Amino acid sequence: MNGPRSLLSVSEAVLQRRSVRAFLPTPIDRALVEAVLETSRFAPSGGNVQPWHAAVVAGEPLAQLLLAAQSALDAGGLVGDYQNYPEPLPDPWLARRRNCAADLYDAIDIGWNDRLARAAQTARNFVGFDAPCILFCHMPRLMGAPQWADLGLWLQTVMLLLEEAGLGSCPQGAWSHVATPIREALRIDANHILYCGLAIGYRDPDAPVNGLRTSRAPLCDTIRFVGF
Repeated sequence: MNGPRSLLSVSEAVLQRRSVRAFLPTPIDRALVEAVLETSRFAPSGGNVQPWHAAVVAGEPLAQLLLAAQSALDAGGLVGDYQNYPEPLPDPWLARRRNCAADLYDAIDIGWNDRLARAAQTARNFVGFDAPCILFCHMPRLMGAPQWADLGLWLQTVMLLLEEAGLGSCPQGAWSHVATPIREALRIDANHILYCGLAIGYRDPDAPVNGLRTSRAPLCDTIRFVGF
């Protein structure tokens, strides 16, 4: 449970990976995470630009960073580094997003109209769901859409390799809403966008929320085959 498992196939890692929203307090061996990131260097990158940057934070520095983020949240008036979704977001994409939220609340017995409980669950984003380690991913603002794609390819590679290593993860765009204090705490260049945090740790097997497996659109809704 708390160490590397036998190697997974790529298909197994893809199907097994999910966003973990409850972690055990078990510390993570730096060497294990470092090995994952070492291999992830070979993620695809257009022109081999490799635009991704990250700070991997644990222990007391993480505790202090979470306090700084909470202070910023309490002060209010924060603006994210980027817009998470288009406004308005039309269907079918809006329906998928709403269904995802409904499935999450159902998994942890929160009623759709229970705004206080929903807010409390949302707030857990800003403690990284109690993960003992968070990777904060950032990229120079001058980068364009192709480099954003590179960043996504790198993150997917990281998450699949973490799964192979027996570690769970959760990519969290919510951290962009407290980008300024995180940049200051981690001495990230002000000209970098904070894209997300990636919570990393051992998943709590007894937490109902970790049993959630979000649905996906059928292949025919998103893919066309031509010439077959």
